[in-house]
Amino acid sequence: MVDTDLVRDLGVPDRREAAADALVALGSGAVEQLIRALTAADSPVPWRPITDVLQRIGDSGFDGLLQALVSASDERSLKHIALAFSHVGPAFLERYTAALSHPVPLVRREAVRGIQYCGEAGRSAVAALLPLLGDPDQEVARQAQDTLVFQGPHVIPLLQRIREVGPGEQRARALTVLAALGGEPALSAADVAAIERLIRVKLPDDRPEGMWGCWNHWIALPSGDQTGILRALGVVDPRPVTFALGNDIVDADGHGCGDDEDPYTGYERVFVTPELNGWTLVLGAWCDPSGEERRDDVLRLCTELSVRYGRAHAYYYGGQGDGSAWLIAEHGVVVRRYCETGVGEDELLTLGEPVPYERARRTELGLQPAWDPAQESQEDEDEWQWAAHDLAADLADSYGVSPLHIGPDTPSRGTGVIALTPYGVTRGVPAGAYRI
Repeated sequence: MVDTDLVRDLGVPDRREAAADALVALGSGAVEQLIRALTAADSPVPWRPITDVLQRIGDSGFDGLLQALVSASDERSLKHIALAFSHVGPAFLERYTAALSHPVPLVRREAVRGIQYCGEAGRSAVAALLPLLGDPDQEVARQAQDTLVFQGPHVIPLLQRIREVGPGEQRARALTVLAALGGEPALSAADVAAIERLIRVKLPDDRPEGMWGCWNHWIALPSGDQTGILRALGVVDPRPVTFALGNDIVDADGHGCGDDEDPYTGYERVFVTPELNGWTLVLGAWCDPSGEERRDDVLRLCTELSVRYGRAHAYYYGGQGDGSAWLIAEHGVVVRRYCETGVGEDELLTLGEPVPYERARRTELGLQPAWDPAQESQEDEDEWQWAAHDLAADLADSYGVSPLHIGPDTPSRGTGVIALTPYGVTRGVPAGAYRI
């Protein structure tokens, strides 16, 4: 019988190494006690040291985890066992591969994860993962899909073959992986045509759908002149999209912004909506009125657009509490720019006087409608900064339309398009799989 103190010592840093060596020496005789410690609600031992010992024990350690995975009875136990099972490492790649055909879906799913966590070594198991794209359990099929994306472009020829000749149950997810890894260039002409046909089928019934991104940037123009707006912005190659597809592309591109190696990633595309309650919205990080890379160009664009359309606004709203910014231009003049993002020196970007919605919001907070930061107390300044942090979407709505507030009942005329910015023309667009 294994000394329980020996297992507990795995949770004590200065005793861990000696305890691990002793448990490994016990071999299969230590597995049951280690599994018990892994699943115990009051266990003082983290899952990682236990996993390391089970890994060193070898096949009996893997078998113990597999059996525990099948018999786990509560959510906490299941989580810890699954973590350990999928992290025992490349030494068990063959065992993971064999487990892909296990009758229990949970085992198949965690075996797929295990292959993913094998890293470079897992590349040799790619062919065994492909059938699971058609697994009857959708969680298993989704995990196989995600793991194949993780494997990288070397799997593209295998997926293209599935698209050409099947099996049929693998074809849908093979298309998703191809799009995620290689984008449109990785797809056949037939697949591209099928996607475009699906979009055309959905468009007649498409209704406005609110923007949901973590980082939301947009330009708003009080006009339905989509063609003229595209031309004035210098964006090209418009392709019809549903709201779901347009929003998904914008959200994905937004997550790509701020790449340390390439600061211009994420600016390649914009989603130009149909006319919404008299306004056209241009969505995408390229419209950012406050970020260092784009703010000067966006200020220039809005100034020029306001000459033609009377007004041109640009906004930023951080959906995860990352602040707000707004830029209001009218008849060729910037009447207001204000940023409250907590990044850099926001106050240096301030232009013009507060607009009516700002004044009204300050009054609601018990502050003076017009203010001079030099004359305000620190408490008043802090209260306004907190309020302004979340103001952009509501301020936009006060003028007519906000992409975060639109929905199926919003009056709409025309069709939305995805178009290439000058960055997209010169750089191409990132690969990705999106909702239609």
